[in-house]
Amino acid sequence: MPTLLNAAFSIRSSSSERSHMPQAISVVLLAAVLLVCLSLLFFHALTRVPSWPLAGSEAADVVALLRDANLSRSAVIYDLGCGWGSLVIALAKAFPDAHVKGIEISPFPCFVARLRTWCLPNVSVVGKNFYRCDLADADAVTCYLMPSAMPKLSKFLDETVRPGTAVLAVTFWFRDRSPKTTKDGPGLRGAIALYVWPANSAPDRTL
Repeated sequence: MPTLLNAAFSIRSSSSERSHMPQAISVVLLAAVLLVCLSLLFFHALTRVPSWPLAGSEAADVVALLRDANLSRSAVIYDLGCGWGSLVIALAKAFPDAHVKGIEISPFPCFVARLRTWCLPNVSVVGKNFYRCDLADADAVTCYLMPSAMPKLSKFLDETVRPGTAVLAVTFWFRDRSPKTTKDGPGLRGAIALYVWPANSAPDRTL
């Protein structure tokens, strides 16, 4: 009789554990989602630049302008604040002999970008503040940031990149520099500007 009671108790315990497993998994998933959201909000507040994905048409325009820049086959291309890796992927496929370096400070987008590019041999994605990176080997630099970030980035590029480096700004441009070429986007989509750094200072104008 005790053996039967023990067996019944064991069955009830196993059933109870199985019923609690979905709840535990739900709690873990919810906690993970909250951590990701808090991380995105924190780094948005820190950098004042949201991790926006780049549209395919915008990436195509960046590639087209870089082709006009006559980069060498083995060019080094940096994407500052590469986010989820959309532009890095487009650049790597368009310039298979180039080395494309994505830099992203926000951990979760950086993790996703690494997952998306793991099979691309000419891509490296670094989780880092790009202001702490040495861009001396850059042949081209791309960025899709916010207006508030552009003045500081302009000074940073003055200090780090070589004269003649191609710099592409998506949507938000450098107000104190003159682009060599621009490409307008359809509808409400922002235009893209290609600069040959340091680019000549733009004449004063009211915006």
